[in-house]
Amino acid sequence: MASGDYNKDHLLEENRADSGIDSYRSISKDEPTSSRYQSPEYSEPRDKFSTADERLDSAYGSSSLTVESLSEIVAQYRISSTDDETAESTEQCENCEQQEDNLLTTITEDGDTILHLAIIHEDEYFAHQLIQLFPKDVLDIQNNLYQTPLHLATYLSLPSVVQGLVEKAASLELQDQDGNTPLHVACQLGRIDCATEMTREVTSSKLAPVLETQNWRGLTCLHLATQNGQHQLLKLLMKKGADLNIQEGTSGKTALHLAVELHDVSSVTLLLKGANVDAAMFNGCTPLHLAVGRQDATIANLLCQSGADKMLRNMEDETALDLADGNDDILALFPFDDIQISGRSVVGMKFFVE
Repeated sequence: MASGDYNKDHLLEENRADSGIDSYRSISKDEPTSSRYQSPEYSEPRDKFSTADERLDSAYGSSSLTVESLSEIVAQYRISSTDDETAESTEQCENCEQQEDNLLTTITEDGDTILHLAIIHEDEYFAHQLIQLFPKDVLDIQNNLYQTPLHLATYLSLPSVVQGLVEKAASLELQDQDGNTPLHVACQLGRIDCATEMTREVTSSKLAPVLETQNWRGLTCLHLATQNGQHQLLKLLMKKGADLNIQEGTSGKTALHLAVELHDVSSVTLLLKGANVDAAMFNGCTPLHLAVGRQDATIANLLCQSGADKMLRNMEDETALDLADGNDDILALFPFDDIQISGRSVVGMKFFVE
């Protein structure tokens, strides 16, 4: 195929564009063509955090590459899987080089490269070919939703594509419009296979910044895994050295605080293997304060068994006991000899009544 025909027939349709994770649905005529993936918590891009300077695609030109044209490209153009395969003629070789140049430099009006689109359409074979062809800088291009191909492969649960991208050193640190790295996405959606591929061969020094990164709500991967009850991911993050005491950015909760709020006994049990049981929020509340305040005797008991300090006070000068509100099961966790007056134990004190 001549390169001119390739450009005209396949790259210059003006009616439709493809961007974001949900755009693969636009194959269906019943779906709107402008559909986008939006995390449940958000409806608008956070331009304050996602500036144009962070984008990696400034050198690429816009094109109206579409859903339909992608299918034709995939059908008519395949990258050779062997290094020793030669073109039948010089003209064919030149056409092949021109096609590769087109693939490298084409980007849609919505910021998607051909690799974004291949992943959106879940064409893993074509995606793997492109991953081998493209240099790292192209692998890290972010679309208009600031999603890299690695974000999209994680959203769509394509662990083999994730593996291919990580092996080609695709960035784990780039954040989408909600501030989520690909590992954040995996922890939010329960993509354990994708998270495993992202962390399998990554050194601790390279993974540490990702584990410490907060999205625009101040949540790390550990917080998201806890919030969404992803116990397998919790175990993986703990194994990879995640800081169990890192505080989210809005109220200073640790993952243990979040697990207590959710009454998630399994997460609490996991986190107590290394988390600070007396970690305080910005308002001074410990996990025990939260458990007692929520009348959760089971979790309060777990915390006490792990050595929680029952007499710590929050900024309202309240101990956990002050929040028991007459709950007998919780009051039973506070033996008489733990009750203090003016910092002195009640046990042994003599009271005189005139």
